[in-house]
Amino acid sequence: MAEESQRQTDARRRHELAAGAAQAEAQAAQQQLDAFVARLRELGIEPEPLQATLLNGSRVKTDTTGWYLNKARTLAVAADGSYYQLVTAGTALARFTGVKLQPSQPTLVIGRGGRDGETGDLADFLARALEDYTNR
Repeated sequence: MAEESQRQTDARRRHELAAGAAQAEAQAAQQQLDAFVARLRELGIEPEPLQATLLNGSRVKTDTTGWYLNKARTLAVAADGSYYQLVTAGTALARFTGVKLQPSQPTLVIGRGGRDGETGDLADFLARALEDYTNR
């Protein structure tokens, strides 16, 4: 097997640095999500059954309870602090059976690089969601 070229070494190192930065960001975001969940629990605000949006626009039930983080109800945090993006693929049967959600790695900036939809700091989303839940 040939030795790794300098270009390959540099590419591997850049990948390792990016992965490390993403992991550090996820840990910082998770701390914010955990604090949000703890605050809602303090206030006695119970999690609600979450719904997901299929790619065709239909809303379906999920296997998870939590709190929505945006008005479009496409982002949520579960009672255990897991972060979910609630737009998902699903079959025609999903209208009847629902979908099983998989948590996503949280980020400090929602919608980074996106041109449509809601974008901004996670802290801002959490502050708005907390205000919405406490004013119900």
